[in-house]
Amino acid sequence: MREGVLRGAALLTGLTGYGLSMAMMVRAGLGLDPWDVFHQGLAIHTPMSIGMASAVVGVAVLLAWIPLRNRPGIGTVANVIVIAVTVDAGLWLLSAPTSLPARIAMMVAAVVLNAFSTVLYVGAGLGPGPRDGLMTGLVQRTGLSVRLIRTAIEVTVLAAGWLLGGTVGVGTVAYALGIGPLVQMFVRMTPTRVLAVSGWRGVAATRLTTMSECPPPKETQPTRTC
Repeated sequence: MREGVLRGAALLTGLTGYGLSMAMMVRAGLGLDPWDVFHQGLAIHTPMSIGMASAVVGVAVLLAWIPLRNRPGIGTVANVIVIAVTVDAGLWLLSAPTSLPARIAMMVAAVVLNAFSTVLYVGAGLGPGPRDGLMTGLVQRTGLSVRLIRTAIEVTVLAAGWLLGGTVGVGTVAYALGIGPLVQMFVRMTPTRVLAVSGWRGVAATRLTTMSECPPPKETQPTRTC
């Protein structure tokens, strides 16, 4: 019971933080995150709004879960609802900074909050959002790092959105290049035993096979075998 409450709290806190980080990026006015650049680009060339484009892309990404053998959960549904509500609330509460240093500070804070919130709500183990499920699924299936997979996805989506006419700013580039390393950093700060029972359990397994996670060699076994 207590574990369920804690996981639910982690899910809601993570999703709320994620939505707030999106509102902060909008208010900073230095560029949207790559996925929203892509959504905007699709909206330019179709009758869809950016919100509808986001939903269509979300369904398409969920279909990509099938070969990765990912399963949606309550967190997958909550991802859509809670983030949408929090973004609107954040935009209502936050005002746009007037000075460039304040805008830069808000953008940096938004990217950091976005990464931390991602680890928190995915780590709740109640089902990641469509896009983060794609990331964790690829990490588990390929054995590559979170940093590499997340950055590759963000850069690919950013390039596609830009080619479709989506608005790209310096904040967009900072997000695309920074989100992967930041997520990796927050994952590394999380105890492996916590990752093992969460949505990051595949990442925990990957971590345990790296040189940095190998146990020290025994006297009778002077070389590492993992």
